[in-house]
Amino acid sequence: MKPANLVRGLVSVHAEASPTELINALNTAFHEFKTEHKKQLDGMNDSLQKIKVERINEEISNLQSAIDTANEKIAGMQMNGGGAGGLKDPEYTDSFVAHFKKGDVQAALNKGVAEEGGYLAPIEWDRTITDRLVQISPMRSICSVQKLGKAGFSKLFTERGTTSGWVGETDSRPQTATSKFRKLEYTSGEIYANPAATQQMLDDAEIDLEAWLAREVDTEFALQEGVAFISGDGVNKPTGLLTYIVGGANAAKHPWGAIETIDSGAADAVTSDSILDLIYGLPGEYTGNARFTMNRTTMGQIRKLKDGQGNYLWQPSAQAGQPSLLSGYPVTEMAGMPDVAAGSTPIMFGDFLRGYLILDRTGVRVLRDPFTNKPYVHFYTTKRVGGGLLNPDVLKALKIGEATAP
Repeated sequence: MKPANLVRGLVSVHAEASPTELINALNTAFHEFKTEHKKQLDGMNDSLQKIKVERINEEISNLQSAIDTANEKIAGMQMNGGGAGGLKDPEYTDSFVAHFKKGDVQAALNKGVAEEGGYLAPIEWDRTITDRLVQISPMRSICSVQKLGKAGFSKLFTERGTTSGWVGETDSRPQTATSKFRKLEYTSGEIYANPAATQQMLDDAEIDLEAWLAREVDTEFALQEGVAFISGDGVNKPTGLLTYIVGGANAAKHPWGAIETIDSGAADAVTSDSILDLIYGLPGEYTGNARFTMNRTTMGQIRKLKDGQGNYLWQPSAQAGQPSLLSGYPVTEMAGMPDVAAGSTPIMFGDFLRGYLILDRTGVRVLRDPFTNKPYVHFYTTKRVGGGLLNPDVLKALKIGEATAP
């Protein structure tokens, strides 16, 4: 099988391919991409050559996405010892399953009654949802996550007003200015899913209700979270990261200021120099755990950039558990990031673990509803989620230049 056909074959069955096979295919595809892209740059820039380059570029994106998914699964398995251990209450779990199969309410289930209605899911099922969200929600895999036992959360920040001075051995020590504190409230909202199943499906002894419900819920939760963590307006939802950038809706909200931007230096485009400017625009003490975030389309454009010596800035994953690299820093694909366009901020760089805080109100709640849409039984599932900027100093955003008028 030719290399290109091998790549396409693995893309189509990447769910069955091993990480090693995917990485080998990715490196083969990237080698082919460099060869064809060089032909394009050397003057063979006809429409067919352009299509060929873009097709290989798309194949690379598919393979890298498959590898990133595998990496996120590894990260999810590392949480809570791979899902092993933790508190478990067999009696409550059995009651939970019995209730959602038949509507039976046993005494043991009463411990899960929530004040606002519904039942608190068993802790191991709650953890399963959280672990799955880490696997499919990129922000959860790179940002700080804190669990809460109450509705609201606020954090105190100093306004950095402390002053000091030099004195001699016997000089007086006049009082210096002291920092003031400001409280930052982190917004949250209730995220929900409402999957349905027929009663006959629930009666089937072969159906693992907990696993089925977890699969239905985590995908929807991840979709909604992904948008909110990036661009949420803070109204009954988290406040998105992009809203804290200079010029954004919440640029003045954080006591330490807004996330600064670095200009791309070109209209409607990302340049190699702007990637370096973005890296060196971040103070050195924050680069140890820094990474890039961008969407799939932007990553495809970045893949064509070279440095002054003709080396590509982007490099594919070298082994399982490792992401692709851009100028030596990891890249996380983030679907909610904007495309490259005049005035947009399609790329962010920095230490997201210290930069953004995700808040989880402990407990997933489920309400069984067999009445609304007969013969279906709905499982109205909710979770309280919040989020906001933690430290603007550890992040930078690349802003694309505005197009000039002709």
